Amino acid sequence: MAKVQDEDVKFVERKRWAFFGLPFTFTKYIIKDDMITIDQGFLKKVENDCYMYKVQDVELTASLAERMFGMGTITCFTGDTTHPKLILLHIKHSREIKNYILEASEAARMRRRTLNTLDIGTGGIGDLDDADM
Repeated sequence: MAKVQDEDVKFVERKRWAFFGLPFTFTKYIIKDDMITIDQGFLKKVENDCYMYKVQDVELTASLAERMFGMGTITCFTGDTTHPKLILLHIKHSREIKNYILEASEAARMRRRTLNTLDIGTGGIGDLDDADM
């Protein structure tokens, strides 16, 4: 886990190579209480944020190579428009970060008083018009 300079930041991890777990990539994941930020690129920098309250579910996977070098991949299923499936690829401390994201996302939803709803396939407005005839 990288040194955290900002008191708001909980985790800073780098995407690593699956082989030997070396951090020779230009992707950095910054996890705060209220958002997840992915900072990518060397020549062209791209920064993408996802608010914590939008995270609906979190999945941890670890291949044999990742397990050998103490890494994992976290997939966050979100309601975010740009990244509905946010992937934190080949990071250390993956189980600890996954648990933190689950707890922080639930706390963020409670603070904002948001409700997570599902579309269960009920009929739309067009279905009501047909029923009235």
